[in-house]
Amino acid sequence: MNMPLLSERSEVFKNADPHAVSCYVNQHVGSHCIQLPRKADAHARLNHRKFASLDLCRISYGSSVRVVSHALEDIFHLQVLLRGDCLWRGPAGVHHLVPGELLLINPDDPVDLTYSQDCEKFILKVPTQLLESICQEQRWLYPREGIRFLQQRYSLDQLKTFVPLLATLCTEAEDGEALLRVQEHYAQIVASKMLTLMRNNVRREHLACSNSTFERLVDYIARNLQQDISVQSLAEQAQLSVRSLYSLFEKHMSTTPQRFIREQKLSRVHACLADPSCNVRNVTELALDYGFVHLGRFAEQYRRQFSELPSDTLKQRGLALSVI
Repeated sequence: MNMPLLSERSEVFKNADPHAVSCYVNQHVGSHCIQLPRKADAHARLNHRKFASLDLCRISYGSSVRVVSHALEDIFHLQVLLRGDCLWRGPAGVHHLVPGELLLINPDDPVDLTYSQDCEKFILKVPTQLLESICQEQRWLYPREGIRFLQQRYSLDQLKTFVPLLATLCTEAEDGEALLRVQEHYAQIVASKMLTLMRNNVRREHLACSNSTFERLVDYIARNLQQDISVQSLAEQAQLSVRSLYSLFEKHMSTTPQRFIREQKLSRVHACLADPSCNVRNVTELALDYGFVHLGRFAEQYRRQFSELPSDTLKQRGLALSVI
């Protein structure tokens, strides 16, 4: 199958030791281990690009190889088979994948794949946080158990609008001059397409359709993120009891009002730190603006939500930093 997914411009390894390639994949694409035949004389190849929160990878091991992992934990893998064949030992048994098929691996699924000697794959690594942010932005009902793709195997003929998007993504990744903001927009488009084209457990009905009260509360919170929003004041705003308020947030977001408010504040801080056009003198001042008075706790909550410290986010856009 001939698809323009990462050219030689993205080449990292050519005619390399498969174990060296595997080590690189562990660092950038997903934790796993490989099992090669004892007398394998393999020459592996890998192309790779980082693009916003996504990782794009084109890989061939040059030998029959078994790839196993206990679980991907906090990422989804979207894999497109380009050449050869691959055996996938999935929840419903063993499946034979052929060129032109796409496999979606959920974060908690054990990975057990056997590549043929001529197998070549394109792998897109998508963080769970990105898909969660799309649900939040669209105000879809987030599943309590987390996002899962219920149909994991597709023919690319079933996803005709998705194929050119992948090709465009690779072209933009290899451009080298795409602004971070542009990269993030592409990443959001890819995540949105995954959630709308591929069968999953997210209920995509808009929250306003089932409860306009919650819609108004979300807008109120967004407009007052720099204020101290208490549960009691939020209940009064919605003209609900505190108990009913908790039930409302549990129904629509599977979380508590306090946690939702904190996550929204952290998301706004993250957006400011990542946006070069946003005037940020230092992390401490911005954290205090959004009511985070315990700076050590703020840094830890930020790290849990975005997998990096706030200082790291600020450094990535090349601004001077005053350390907390």
